[in-house]
Amino acid sequence: MSDGSSIRVGVAQVSSSPGDLPANLEKHLEWIARGREAKLDLLVFPEVSLVGHHGAQQLLDAAMHRDDPRLQALADAAGDMRTVVGFIEEGPAAQFYNSAAMFMGGKLEHLHRKINVPTYGLLEEGKHYAKGRFVETVSIDENWRAGVMICADAWNPALVHLAFLHGSTMLITPISSALEAVGAEFDNPGGWGRTVRFYAMIYGAPIVMANRCGVEEDLHFWGGSRIVDAFGKEIAVAGEDEALIVGELPFENVRKARALLPTVRDSDLSLVMRETTRLAEKLGVPDFIR
Repeated sequence: MSDGSSIRVGVAQVSSSPGDLPANLEKHLEWIARGREAKLDLLVFPEVSLVGHHGAQQLLDAAMHRDDPRLQALADAAGDMRTVVGFIEEGPAAQFYNSAAMFMGGKLEHLHRKINVPTYGLLEEGKHYAKGRFVETVSIDENWRAGVMICADAWNPALVHLAFLHGSTMLITPISSALEAVGAEFDNPGGWGRTVRFYAMIYGAPIVMANRCGVEEDLHFWGGSRIVDAFGKEIAVAGEDEALIVGELPFENVRKARALLPTVRDSDLSLVMRETTRLAEKLGVPDFIR
């Protein structure tokens, strides 16, 4: 287990069988066992890893409440290794969310509901999912605090900024990125590579990005999961196939990176709040929405 001085993290870059929960659950248990054999402190699966990218096409059968016995089985298998899995959550009032759950020691430790639900290119998540409403973080130990951004969340810089203002010293990004998702002229693999390196360097914090691989209907998932250190250096990058990648992240690098480039320290929250309020007033946004 992490003693705060460093943390051993891994990504399970896997393919999923759309809507086939039993098969995907079995695969998760196998990769969790591999992660524990590798003595990981943290293992991250891709976005909606338990149901596949197109799992929402079988929404009512694929959705699970957070206390579902199948999720509990993963929590029990995780043991003392924090494990982040993606699933379709059925929340209160029959609202469905693209969610990422962090388990440890048989318990749900943290839940993030995807906020930026895309409806562009070949992405039609807005047909299926409600939007998450909160940016929260989770404490891992005395040094490490993680923010979770699911895929398109990380393409909204304001959300990432909030995660770091909430004290994150690490960003976890489960994604479901296909070559064709945005359009033929958009370089998804190159875009993600640049994005995670940028955030890591700007905020002085490592990024753990987990993408899926394989083919689902008309989408080809390119893999490329990676672990990036606090200076924006890639320390582990997966290819196109299923793989477990591992990286050791010293907290000392976060200290050094943030001393050299104090982005979090110099973030003027009062100015951001003032300007956000002024913009809302200018646009006529009702007070109850603000």
